[in-house]
Amino acid sequence: MPLQYKDYYEILGVPRGASDADIKKSFRKLAREYHPDVAKDKKRAEEKFKEINEAYEVLSDPAKRKKYDELGANWKSGADFRPPPGWEGFSGGQAFRGRGAGGQEFEFHFGGTGFSDFFEQLFGSRKRGGGFGSRGGFAGEEEFAERGRDIEGDIMVTLDEAMRGSVRSVNVRRPAGRSVKTETYQVRIPPGVTEGQKLRVAGRGEAGSSGGEAGDLYLRVRLAKHPDFDVEDHNLIYETELTPWEAVLGTEISVPTLDGRVNIKIPAGTQNGQKLRVRGRGLPERGGTRGDLFVVTRIAVPAKVSDTERKMWEQLARESRFNPRS
Repeated sequence: MPLQYKDYYEILGVPRGASDADIKKSFRKLAREYHPDVAKDKKRAEEKFKEINEAYEVLSDPAKRKKYDELGANWKSGADFRPPPGWEGFSGGQAFRGRGAGGQEFEFHFGGTGFSDFFEQLFGSRKRGGGFGSRGGFAGEEEFAERGRDIEGDIMVTLDEAMRGSVRSVNVRRPAGRSVKTETYQVRIPPGVTEGQKLRVAGRGEAGSSGGEAGDLYLRVRLAKHPDFDVEDHNLIYETELTPWEAVLGTEISVPTLDGRVNIKIPAGTQNGQKLRVRGRGLPERGGTRGDLFVVTRIAVPAKVSDTERKMWEQLARESRFNPRS
């Protein structure tokens, strides 16, 4: 089955020349619509949510977006796709080329990690370390036991999983003689995992040669993008908009957290871009502590005002002594 080109711009509903702000806005709108926690058809929503996350993972990263755009601006989904060298005709997971103890080549193929073949071939991890199996190759030469190579893939982890932990089923398609078998492993995702952290499944990499032990399977965590929060280490970042009078006079507003909504106080004189810390509302850390939630304020100005409102603004302009340029 041929692999299918993914049109990430079409998935997010934006043109190829879309700004970073428009891409982010579209992602957040779609992510809220298809978030499994709120959708009625949870199975369909989960698959759509993964697809949206994958598209935003690429288009929100300047380096990935540049690489993706170089594939060809006129390609359409499923048409005229010329995969990079080494791409094999698998679907539904992630493939890695290896070599068995007898020298024959084969591929490991991952499923259930949350990423498509298309993403993994262009942006995924690659396997690491180890040798190619038996040493030598000359008649009568002594064989040495050699450890199999580690293999490495990516796994998409939601913030809810990073918050509470979970157990995920990941399958690996590997050679078994002349056939291919699929093995399924239960992978534990501990609370507090961070972007780039590697989860180790011992002994599930390539088989060793001449009695050597098997390598390990490593799954690199990629935190799924969230419609409300950005992540910095164990801290969460949330942007909220304030009216000018709320910023000047102060107020109390409700903001979301991974535990539910909380009320926070906006002090009088709050500035645009100011960070307000809500302690202990971030992601778990080692030792039982948690990171913080930082609420970043954005002051919004009304695009249109009524005649009455305009007169009030004009009166404020006449009476106020505030001048930010002085």
